[in-house]
Amino acid sequence: MRAVLCENWGPPESLTVRDIAAPVPAAGEVLVAVKFAALNFLDTLIIENKYQVKPNLPFSPCGEFSGHVVALGEGVSGFKPGDAVAGFIGYGAARDMVVCPASQMIMVPDGLPLEKAAGLFVTYGTTLHAFRQRARLQVGETLAVLGATGGVGLAAVELGHCLGARVIACASSAEKLVFARQAGADEVVDYSATDLKEALKSLTGGKGVDVVYDPVGGKLTEAALRALAWEGRLLVIGFAAGEIPRIPLNLALLKGCDIQGVFWGDFVRRAPDLQRANMRDIADMAADGRISAHIHRILPLENIAEALNILKRREALGKVVLAVS
Repeated sequence: MRAVLCENWGPPESLTVRDIAAPVPAAGEVLVAVKFAALNFLDTLIIENKYQVKPNLPFSPCGEFSGHVVALGEGVSGFKPGDAVAGFIGYGAARDMVVCPASQMIMVPDGLPLEKAAGLFVTYGTTLHAFRQRARLQVGETLAVLGATGGVGLAAVELGHCLGARVIACASSAEKLVFARQAGADEVVDYSATDLKEALKSLTGGKGVDVVYDPVGGKLTEAALRALAWEGRLLVIGFAAGEIPRIPLNLALLKGCDIQGVFWGDFVRRAPDLQRANMRDIADMAADGRISAHIHRILPLENIAEALNILKRREALGKVVLAVS
């Protein structure tokens, strides 16, 4: 079978496609013929040894996939050969076949295309965990989303809208903000053209926002923190800007606010039942159109370098997906 391999740390162009032996499912695992594999910003980091998870070389990037069940390992129930499924394995899905723990897979509901199902886990899974288990976002609260048209940003706009929040989408261009409004944003802020803190304060009548969803980092984090309301929550999702901010902790004291880390990958390991419940809800929302699971572009497996560079340049409006078979 074909597999994209990271054999040496480096940029997307250093990846190779090789023919390797097909895996065999162990106890508790399912063998899946991959139809689509979805990429995330973390894939641009993991291949350069810049991510908190550091696989042994060689490995395949890409953690989420969709496809059809081929075979079951010992003790697996609830799936059968031919089932349409989607799953998350951290990394290793950029190949023709994968083995995945049954506990980390869901059935794909009728009406949900496999290309959309492939990209639900990291972006929407991270975001629903952030809103439900971390911030405990309430109906009527104000939510500011930074980087609102990237993979997780778009998920935050859509899920925030579904959960009844007033969503303020924040992005770096007018074009991106038009897209964010189409995704359900109530208000928008172009932080390339205006002061983020002052804009958020103005849109909330001086009160500040209840929750900030921040996958960007850099200088925007402190500006957003300064725009939090009393007892607000800043959700630390990631650092797409490339800079981990140094926060003046007196701000947390003066606002009585929380700075909450969102490490979805470890949540998957520590709370598998909650994670599966979240993902079943997400898949149902995607199947009935409440969330778009929007795909920016689908590229062949062999074009993974081109796909990853779209993410590196932060051009994607939604997900970038590989067509595997």
